[in-house]
Amino acid sequence: MTPSTTVHSPLRLYGRSGELAILETLLGKLRTGDGGALVLTAPPGLGRTALLRQAAAHYLRGHGGPVLYASAAPTEQRLPYSGLHALLCSAPGPLSLAPDTVLSSGITPGALLGLLRALGAEQPLLVCVDDAHLWDPDSRAALGFAARRLGAGSRVAVVIGAADETAFAGLPALRLGPLDDDAATALLDRLTDGAADVDPVVRSELLREAAGNPRLLAGLAGRLTPGQLAGRTALPYPLPGGESVLDAHAAHLDGLSCDTHTLLLLAAAAEEHEPDGAGSDAALLLRAGARAGLSASHLDRVLFAPAGSAGALQRAGSRVHFSHPLLRRAVLHRAPPGRRRAVHELLAGLLGGGEPDRARLPALVQKACASTGPDAGLAEQLERAATAPRPHGERSAALARAAALSTDDALRAARFTAAAEQARLAGDTGRARAMLARVGPHLAEGAAPYVRGMLALRDGPVADAREALLAAAELLAPHDPRRTLDALFGAAEAAWAMGDAIAYLDAMNRVPVAAADRPTAQYRAGMCAVLAGHPDRGHALLRCCLDSAARAEDAGELLRAGACALVLGEVDAACRAGARALAVVRTRGPEALLPHALEQLAYAELRSGQHARARAHALEGLHAARRTGQRNSAAHLHAVLALAASVEGPAEACAAHADAALTGAGPHGLAQAATLATWAVARADLAAGRPGEAAARLGPLVRPGPGTGHFATRMLAVPCYVEAVVLSGRAHEAGGELAVAVQEFTLWTTRTTDPQVPAQLARCRALLAPAEEAAARYEEALAHHDRAGGDFERARTRLLQGQLLRRLRRTREARGPLRDALVAFERCSARAWAGRAAGELRAAGEAVDARDRSGPGPLAALTPQQQRIARCVAEGATNREVAVRLSVSPRTVDHHLRNVFAALGVRSRTELARLLDRGGGARLQDRDEKKRADL
Repeated sequence: MTPSTTVHSPLRLYGRSGELAILETLLGKLRTGDGGALVLTAPPGLGRTALLRQAAAHYLRGHGGPVLYASAAPTEQRLPYSGLHALLCSAPGPLSLAPDTVLSSGITPGALLGLLRALGAEQPLLVCVDDAHLWDPDSRAALGFAARRLGAGSRVAVVIGAADETAFAGLPALRLGPLDDDAATALLDRLTDGAADVDPVVRSELLREAAGNPRLLAGLAGRLTPGQLAGRTALPYPLPGGESVLDAHAAHLDGLSCDTHTLLLLAAAAEEHEPDGAGSDAALLLRAGARAGLSASHLDRVLFAPAGSAGALQRAGSRVHFSHPLLRRAVLHRAPPGRRRAVHELLAGLLGGGEPDRARLPALVQKACASTGPDAGLAEQLERAATAPRPHGERSAALARAAALSTDDALRAARFTAAAEQARLAGDTGRARAMLARVGPHLAEGAAPYVRGMLALRDGPVADAREALLAAAELLAPHDPRRTLDALFGAAEAAWAMGDAIAYLDAMNRVPVAAADRPTAQYRAGMCAVLAGHPDRGHALLRCCLDSAARAEDAGELLRAGACALVLGEVDAACRAGARALAVVRTRGPEALLPHALEQLAYAELRSGQHARARAHALEGLHAARRTGQRNSAAHLHAVLALAASVEGPAEACAAHADAALTGAGPHGLAQAATLATWAVARADLAAGRPGEAAARLGPLVRPGPGTGHFATRMLAVPCYVEAVVLSGRAHEAGGELAVAVQEFTLWTTRTTDPQVPAQLARCRALLAPAEEAAARYEEALAHHDRAGGDFERARTRLLQGQLLRRLRRTREARGPLRDALVAFERCSARAWAGRAAGELRAAGEAVDARDRSGPGPLAALTPQQQRIARCVAEGATNREVAVRLSVSPRTVDHHLRNVFAALGVRSRTELARLLDRGGGARLQDRDEKKRADL
């Protein structure tokens, strides 16, 4: 397949719906006789021309009116009025002022405005000018003058495409950004005819390299062979196909002086030994510029004043960055090879003269950039230097250079694989996949599938990650015991995320005991024993592993210790181990572990009742997961945030985080994230007084058998399930499932040391017990809470105790537990739960201070019981469902509802729902906190 048959020009625009809508608004006004102007600005390749052509074609098809359309010719930039001459030549008929006259004699801005208005008087006129920044100055000035004066009633609209809005200041401007991932992916599918055999790693590399630039993406994809697209042949390094876009970027710098070009080339070359996005060192550029013969005044003007480099360079502290990443690549691309090599050699000499250990690797990278071809000796030096304590990102860049210089195919593949692993550890998932795409069929003795599997573990289907890591472990076992262990533990972690206990045991049983140290062997044996049904033996081993971690300094060992503590139920120990693991990762790295460390700590804090701290750590982890391209970790962290929001509120935040978790969990098979997210939504339903919905969500999670919740977390949801079933009045209907769930929970209670579990079990028994026995069960639960601590769980027990007393018509006695529950919920910021407790307390006849909750709004004139009934009905509940929720009879609900309708002046449930929605009475949560979910 030749490039012309592999890649096609797109038939439609991708990812530009917002921009097209703005253009359509302008054209709509033009059709009704109103004019206007819009400047489309963007760097080369982002689709500015395509949008202009789309606007012109759409106007012609929809209205048939006249269109003047011109593109700039850079060679005519110094010819006065050449731009306006080209524009007027595109007119469909004769003009009152001949275009040749404009070219020979010029035209005043006022005359151009009059000419355009005269054309628009006959029929609304659309004027489109592309690359207007390349027009001659006279044409630009006249067009800008006219465009600023076209408004209502002018019947002329002007759309200008330019690199920036400088020459057209004062006009509305719309700056195009890069395509988002979805749009770029859709475009790539179109360019490759939707070929299913495009390798995912190759796809990822093309999207990363194009960085949302559609023209660059088309160029890159168009230069790959079918074998390269399918991953059967290694990708070239660097990727070809972006030359036209780079030339267009470089053209913006053509007017700069020779000395400025030299400094720009130095700045571009100085970034080669730095991590992506780090820029270059200003002090190094000053030294290099002086060595290159540039004056100190020129260096100061270009480096420290943006105007000195036409905005190409920007300074941030001691670092210098290019204003656009493609601009740096364009400078290197445009420079003659000999000059580029001379600059790299100059930098290598400056770097090599510093501290030997610190400067050796950067100097070698610069030497590699100056190399004219393969150099086995230099490649070996780079590989030897790319070790600790150099940052992982720098090691990755050096190893990639070493691979490019290698003459042996197998050695080249091994070095690209090593570069991929270092990029993964640095948290640069995109670069790691880019390096793997260049490995080709050489699998580097298991290292490549190992890196692929570890990447998929954090950002891909975990079932695929498990298989890749098991295969890698077999290949690595004969010669690399450390990576073999890591691969098997990674496969076990993937199985855990899948919720497959058998697959987890399979991976852990493959761990060679001889290769593991004592804590690792204890961890393996303990986890296997617990899942195999031998909890006593397993807990003893896990406790030994946890004790050994008291002296650990390795992040992986501390994370395993935290996992041990969570399995044991020792949540405080899990928090301590998680905090230490996080400190080690922040101090020593690797960056790739940061989201996982924050996730585990946040989950441990949730289990220990520290919801606010869990939320803070989970939010930080979510940002880290997005920064490092770890969507699986992001899904787990969204689930943790949903659980925190199910306590603290608002309900909207809980729903948003749960939706995000489930969206990520589905395609990648993340059963644990899905279980936690579903539990969170159900708990929010309970807080809002919707036990029926909560029970429907939780039933599939807690019941045994296939399709159930995650094996390690389903028991945590049982107390909520029991509460939801009982409060919804379905205890008799779900009697069998309920009994099995409680029986399993009772057994699990004997196998965990989680301090809250005995109290939760007593609370479940109280809910299921006859009224005369329930009081004693609640007292038993409260005694357990007193020993365990924790405001939230104790408040839930007091709330249910108060509800029972109120249902038994012992309202005076109910007020004490309900008041305690309200205060405790407020103390731990459980706003939604506080609202539920306040409603129960009002129903028990006690006035509640309105500082809780946003106030009843339009329900202010109603009694507390009427307010509760109105809210339930507005949410769609039937009279019978309201009766079950509020522990009253359906007749009582009907009586109160009639009074509610009369007091509020409404005639139907629909009108009541609308009234509450307008007044906010149906939602007591603080709407401002919804921003927490908009991440």
